[in-house]
Amino acid sequence: MANKLSTDEKVSAVGMLCEGSSIRSVERITGIHRDTVMRLGVRMGEGCRRIMDKKMRNLPCRLIQVDEIWGFVGMKSRTALRNRAGRKFGDVWTWVALDSETKLVPAFAVGDRSGYMADTFIEDLASRLSHRVQLSSDALRAYSDAVERAFGVGVDYGLNRQNF
Repeated sequence: MANKLSTDEKVSAVGMLCEGSSIRSVERITGIHRDTVMRLGVRMGEGCRRIMDKKMRNLPCRLIQVDEIWGFVGMKSRTALRNRAGRKFGDVWTWVALDSETKLVPAFAVGDRSGYMADTFIEDLASRLSHRVQLSSDALRAYSDAVERAFGVGVDYGLNRQNF
């Protein structure tokens, strides 16, 4: 039997996820099964991606900072490897571009911390901008090659090494 959530229930569950509540805590508080909460989160993410891909084009950003944020799914990679948990568990990186003037996030990506992901992320960022930008990153080596491939000479690029 299909469980049809009301709009209020959907809004409540998504709001709790946005506030940082875990899927299981949303389940406990709302009574919505965790699988339903996860499916709702996926649907929201896909909808946001469609809106972002359609609307976030020809952006007039001037100052962009890029960075990666580490997290994990289920367990850290070292533990997943030790437990032979498979590829569905382990470290994950969220790549984020931020316009430091407007706080707009013109691009993001989720994946590993590889050169391939850097290329994918920076190419997506470059495709969203309307003109030359000043781009800064940390000292992750993969950025230099990715920026050169995606922007060519159409960028002012620098590394922020103050934390290294």
